[in-house]
Amino acid sequence: MDTNLTPPVSRTVLIRGAKFDFERITVRKPDGMEFHREFIRHPGAVVIVPLLEEPGREPRIAFVRNARWAVGRYLLELPAGTLEPGEPPEACAGRELIEETGYRADRMTSLANFFTSPGLSDELMRAYTATGLTHVGQRLEADEDLSVELIPAGRVTSLMESGELADGKSIAALLLARARGLIPE
Repeated sequence: MDTNLTPPVSRTVLIRGAKFDFERITVRKPDGMEFHREFIRHPGAVVIVPLLEEPGREPRIAFVRNARWAVGRYLLELPAGTLEPGEPPEACAGRELIEETGYRADRMTSLANFFTSPGLSDELMRAYTATGLTHVGQRLEADEDLSVELIPAGRVTSLMESGELADGKSIAALLLARARGLIPE
C-alpha cells in the first residue's frame, strides 16, 4: 500500500523563522475539492538518553531543566536539539549532548525515529542513547536557560507517572530505551 499523499497544489511560507517556518499548503482531493492546511516546516531534531554508568552506582540519566517559554515554565527534559543545515543527526546528537549537559559520549546508539506532532509539524525526531560519558563542560548557547540534573534511572517511571516529566519527546525516548532493556522498569 502506498502511504504517500498526493503532493500539494501550492505551498506558501507565511512566516520564516530562525529554526523553522510556518507554511500553508493547498491540497486537491481526487474529487477536485481543494482545502488548506497550515503547519510548521521543521528541519528535524534529536533527543538523547545520556546514561552515566559508574562502578558501584545505579546508572543515572543526565536530564536538563529547560526554560520553555511556550508553556511558561521550566520543564524536565532529556537533552535535545534541532539539526543544522546538512548536519547528520548523530553529529547533532553529540553536539547537543555536550552543549546542554557538558558530557561527551563514546557511543551514540540509535533508538528510533518518530514524528513529534504530525498534525501541526513535519518535525522528525531521532532518538539516541549516549554511553561512555566523559564530563567536558557545558557549552550553552547565549539564549539557553537550563541546568543539568543527574537522576537515578530507576526513578524514571515515577517521574512520568507523577507528571514531573511531561515532555513528550523525553517520555518517548525513555520508553524506547526501557523497551531495549537499557534502563530499569
